[in-house]
Amino acid sequence: MNAIYETDEYLDLVDVDDNVIGKKKRSEIYAQNLSNFRVVNAFVVNSKGEIWIPRRASNKKIFPLCLDMSMGGHVKSGETYEQALKRETWEELNIDTDKIQLLLLGHLTPKENKVSAFMKVYQIKMEEAPNYNKDDFTEYFWLSPKALFEKIAQGDKAKEDLPKLTKYFYKI
Repeated sequence: MNAIYETDEYLDLVDVDDNVIGKKKRSEIYAQNLSNFRVVNAFVVNSKGEIWIPRRASNKKIFPLCLDMSMGGHVKSGETYEQALKRETWEELNIDTDKIQLLLLGHLTPKENKVSAFMKVYQIKMEEAPNYNKDDFTEYFWLSPKALFEKIAQGDKAKEDLPKLTKYFYKI
């Protein structure tokens, strides 16, 4: 992929144990199809067990108009997973992580879990839809894990890690 990123920030490269071993620009990482970088993801879940699933905006460089995790983002070079979670949750969902209860669901790796990058995945309990950034997402759905898989089976495109993470953490 040779996309030029509007914010071509540096991302840390990590070894198999998730220790930083260098850094590269995000565009280079995607152009070289690397998976040894870090991301954070979160699922917003209500008391009915439904997941808040947004659709990515059409202007997104990767996976435009695809269903996505409730929140996801890259961990910038020098940032911790937790710092990236705080920044991305604010930027995408207008949620201050200092004022909510977060649950770490897991730490996944490309080799062990067949995901796109090293990632920490969190859960946020909320009953109402977040006041999401309209530049990131165009619409959203409250879906049970089963309903999400039905939507994908009916032809709705999804970011590649969405079904993997849903299956892994919500046992469908």
